[in-house]
Amino acid sequence: MIIDDILDMMDDLLDNAASVPFSVKKSIVDCDQMRDYINEIRLNLPQEIKQAKMIVRDRQSIITDANKEADTIIRRAEDRAKVIVSNDEITKAAKTKAMDIINQAQAKAKELKSVANKYIDDNLVKAEECLQANLTSVRKTRQAMRTLPTQNDQSKQ
Repeated sequence: MIIDDILDMMDDLLDNAASVPFSVKKSIVDCDQMRDYINEIRLNLPQEIKQAKMIVRDRQSIITDANKEADTIIRRAEDRAKVIVSNDEITKAAKTKAMDIINQAQAKAKELKSVANKYIDDNLVKAEECLQANLTSVRKTRQAMRTLPTQNDQSKQ
């Protein structure tokens, strides 16, 4: 029998008890019946207490396991966050290094382009001077050729 049931029966026994004449709060109760109920409670009480202790122990075990799992999850999350931050820092450092390399390459390319343009311009100036000299020579030769036939023609006459 469950203790709650026994307590309900005791309550019924008190409710159905006959009142003592000339008294409002006093009743006549079957003492043997009440003792039987109390003995039943005593017999069932240890089992009820054991069940309550088991429930409390299980509850504590569940809470302990949940706390351990929560701690594990938190540690994993913190470790993952550290990895992400570390990767982010590595990525930032790599991007910075890449930008430095790109800037150096662009500066070197600009310098090489400038040197190549100067070299080409110098060679074009020399070629222009050479062509100018050749053009002058050609013009002189042409002029000389123009005057030459006129002298030949005069000597024949």
